[in-house]
Amino acid sequence: MKLGMGLYRHMLNRDNYRFARQCGATHLVIHLVDYFRGHPDNPTGDQPTGGDRGWGLAGDPDRLWTVEEIVRVRDEAAAEGLTLEAIENFDPAHWHDVLLDGPQRDAHIENVKTLIRRVGESGTPIFGYNFSIAGVCGRVTGPYARGSATSVGMDGPYDKPMPLGMAWNMTVDPAAPQGDAPAATHDELWGRFQRFLDEVMPVAEESGVRLALHPDDPPMEFMRGQPRLVHRPELYQRVIDMRPSPSNQLEFCVGTIAEMPDSDVYDATERYAAQGKIGYVHLRNIAGKAPHYHETFVDDGEVDVPRVLSLLHRNHFQGVIIPDHAPQMTCDAPWHAGMAYAMGYLRAAIDAVLAESAEPSLA
Repeated sequence: MKLGMGLYRHMLNRDNYRFARQCGATHLVIHLVDYFRGHPDNPTGDQPTGGDRGWGLAGDPDRLWTVEEIVRVRDEAAAEGLTLEAIENFDPAHWHDVLLDGPQRDAHIENVKTLIRRVGESGTPIFGYNFSIAGVCGRVTGPYARGSATSVGMDGPYDKPMPLGMAWNMTVDPAAPQGDAPAATHDELWGRFQRFLDEVMPVAEESGVRLALHPDDPPMEFMRGQPRLVHRPELYQRVIDMRPSPSNQLEFCVGTIAEMPDSDVYDATERYAAQGKIGYVHLRNIAGKAPHYHETFVDDGEVDVPRVLSLLHRNHFQGVIIPDHAPQMTCDAPWHAGMAYAMGYLRAAIDAVLAESAEPSLA
């Protein structure tokens, strides 16, 4: 097991690379999609809550990420002692009609193939993604964590329909007319996903890239009138079985799985780690179940984090673990303090698991 840190696009700079390394990280998971910052509920851009019109505009539909810009980030991080392990999330501007089955669907699937090839050319082994129409939505921000630290959660169902011009909780068409987007069915969503896998998985295999699917967060059967793909742990097995391939893997989010009603996060961890299908791990802690839950400090929720780490280790997981987010602490650097706390806890917990099997601690 390796300890990593996730950084958003606006955080990709030398100071944050050094911060990650100082916290004990050896690897990075990066976003090239930058989230909307400045909203009162989302001042740093790292905890999108999904308002009525989303949390920002999608990027430039005509400019795909280049090999050169990925390599630049890779090399700048390497200079600070960090390995680029994964890129997380496609920009909705590049592929929204794959999700919506819209008129640009064929062009957008070619965008996805191009991006996968470029990620492979850059030497980045994993591309994390979320096959979701509505994306993150319905979350609230408040003083929910220990000592009234700011964290996110959910306080009941979120039923407002998704407006036209939105996909994956970002505005992809600012000129779209007023009105609600037509709702898909679960069968239609799974059909779109099957077609996606069939078309892009051969490209991922040829490029040496593992595609790692994130579960739906919040894990509800429907959000904003749209169906969700992986809202129960067993649906991950359907994903694996739909297209058996070394490149078809999971972005295993412990917090999301723990939020799922009637879920057993330990059973799910063992099941998918034993199959060797976990690309990398998001690890945070929570209290409650969707649609009523909140995120906690990593040592203070309902998930037994050392038990999860032991299960991963016992099943020979060798990948990267990152705290996907953490409560923000009361100080001049709320995000950095919260992330440093989570990183320190995970570093010590991973070392304890390795020590039990007489393996060397993390570098």
